[in-house]
Amino acid sequence: MFVRLRVLTALVAAASLTLTACGGDSGDSGSGGKTELKLYNDKGAWKPFFEELGKLSKDQIGIGMTPVGYTDEPTYSAFIKASFRTNNKPDLFTWNTGGRLQEIVEAGQVAETTDLWKEAIANGDLPEELKETYTYGGKQYCVPLNISYWVMFYNKKVFDSAGLKPPTSWAELLSAADTLKAKGITPFYHTSVLFSFVWFQQLLIGTDPDLYNRLATGEAKYTDPGVVAVMQRWKEMIDKGYFSDPGSKEDPAVQLKSGKTAMALFGTWFNTSMTQQGLKPGTDYGMFVVPNVDPARSKTTVAFESGPLCSLAKAPDPKASTKYMRWWLTQPAQEKWANSRGDVSANPKVTIPDPGLGEIAKAAGSGEYALANRYFEAAPAPVLTAALDAFGAFMVDPDSYQKQLENIQKAADEYWKGR
Repeated sequence: MFVRLRVLTALVAAASLTLTACGGDSGDSGSGGKTELKLYNDKGAWKPFFEELGKLSKDQIGIGMTPVGYTDEPTYSAFIKASFRTNNKPDLFTWNTGGRLQEIVEAGQVAETTDLWKEAIANGDLPEELKETYTYGGKQYCVPLNISYWVMFYNKKVFDSAGLKPPTSWAELLSAADTLKAKGITPFYHTSVLFSFVWFQQLLIGTDPDLYNRLATGEAKYTDPGVVAVMQRWKEMIDKGYFSDPGSKEDPAVQLKSGKTAMALFGTWFNTSMTQQGLKPGTDYGMFVVPNVDPARSKTTVAFESGPLCSLAKAPDPKASTKYMRWWLTQPAQEKWANSRGDVSANPKVTIPDPGLGEIAKAAGSGEYALANRYFEAAPAPVLTAALDAFGAFMVDPDSYQKQLENIQKAADEYWKGR
């Protein structure tokens, strides 16, 4: 009897240690479910926004959320991947769509969310168009943490003084660029650091979005005629002096504020950068969706980025994590989340006070635009690395476009040959 009691005591102690390792301070309500979750993320600067949502969720569903933020992405990725094989597991975590999400889905490490997506789409809390980005093998995984649409920000005062309005066609956009150039104003911002892919992305989705998608899956080559034509178009724009110095370290929001540069192509999250410069939306600056290069296309294609909010397949408390993700998609949660950051929401019901942002979000959420996953997420990691270097080199030497495409294709061949 004594031996059995000692064994039972040891088992209880071991179980207690395991629960502690799995989630730290579990916040267990005593009824078997967590009341406080930890959200591990690589967005340390968003801590105040996460904390606001944690307080709101505590009030509305009885489950709070504490953010654990990392500012170094490689360290964060290493921690999450280590959690797959240890007992130190996050309740929730942020990740990336595209190849990185596919990798952990195929490894069986992330919880399926198909039912959450069905409910959210049926309730009008998520657009059908977004589902494909989170679909692998016919099932959905994770839910959107955030979404941003890539649009053109412009200095309204510069446009007004030049007698310009937001263009509704590609021809009008280039005409506006010529007008601005003639007045000594650089039409467009671009950079060879990190965001070197932006204009390649925009020109290709505006010309042939199907080709853009096939590049991402290895079904097309970077040396194909359609891709070469995009690089030639980009080169023509550079040769005409449409772009800012790609090596400049000056903040793009500062360039727009000064009027030195008239337009900058960014995700709607850039709205915060503009307001931090003391600029007023609708008065000092505006935004518009970039028209298709090919006017024959029925829908304008808009690039978007969406970071996922995920739960592990073996989460510390799967029911609590699922309950939180279900709440995260609702209008009250998304209204707080989007408006605190000055961005849009994946939930079409959310009211955005900024008229410009609100109009874009409503149109995108209602299916008015065709959506293309941002190149940064769409391209496999090894191909992306080669492409960022190649596009940066191309900006310095536009005549080298063929060579740069060949360099990217070498990386693509290497990546796809073993898959």
